[in-house]
Amino acid sequence: MKIGIIGAGNIGAILARKLGAAGHEIKLANSKGPESIRELAADVGATATTKEDAVTGVDTVILSIPFSAHRDLAGLFEDVPDNVVVVDTSNYYPFRDGAICDVDDGKPEAVWVTEQINRPIIKAWNAVLAATLAEKSVEKLQPGRIALPVAGDDPEKKSRVMELVEATGFDAFDAGVLATSWRQQPGTPAYCTELTIDELRGALEKADQTRSADNRETLIKGFMERGDSLIHDEIVARNRAVTA
Repeated sequence: MKIGIIGAGNIGAILARKLGAAGHEIKLANSKGPESIRELAADVGATATTKEDAVTGVDTVILSIPFSAHRDLAGLFEDVPDNVVVVDTSNYYPFRDGAICDVDDGKPEAVWVTEQINRPIIKAWNAVLAATLAEKSVEKLQPGRIALPVAGDDPEKKSRVMELVEATGFDAFDAGVLATSWRQQPGTPAYCTELTIDELRGALEKADQTRSADNRETLIKGFMERGDSLIHDEIVARNRAVTA
């Protein structure tokens, strides 16, 4: 499969490496231009390019950019064929993205993104920490394999993305449509808690939209207070404790 990835930060770069290793042809772009990521792209097995080229001649586009940056992509998909799958990995954090009233009032993040880019998306790889994505993938059928939620309104496109999630070393779980994708947003039991597929199913069912924003802010405040002293397992444990 030919895949364009826009965003060369932690998640975007890890996905480029993993999907490239799985045999996919990867184009990698960022906001600063291909020269700024030429070395990184070579290291992960991708081709550095512009964001315009990253959406041209590909089967799938993965957006791995800060949540508010989707506003800058409004016209990017105008000439991209409808059968090209667009995946979004982002999450809304007001301290970084600024307050977005629609999302604060309950609009699912994935729905807001579709409105900004004028294109339906599949929501995937948003509910996983970069270190988890990089270090905790295992082969299919291994006990304790971590599962990741995938949400979207188009069953065929969602199925294709679930295959890619599996290729990165995690069980893919069909988390339903975009209207209920708030169940995998920050502050919910499914978000960055490293669950098996059965545990993830239960976590998605238990999600409480009225609590998620407060949970998110409580977690961020605590993480900022601890700074660099937090280790990965402590982050996961804290996510589980606050969102339970």
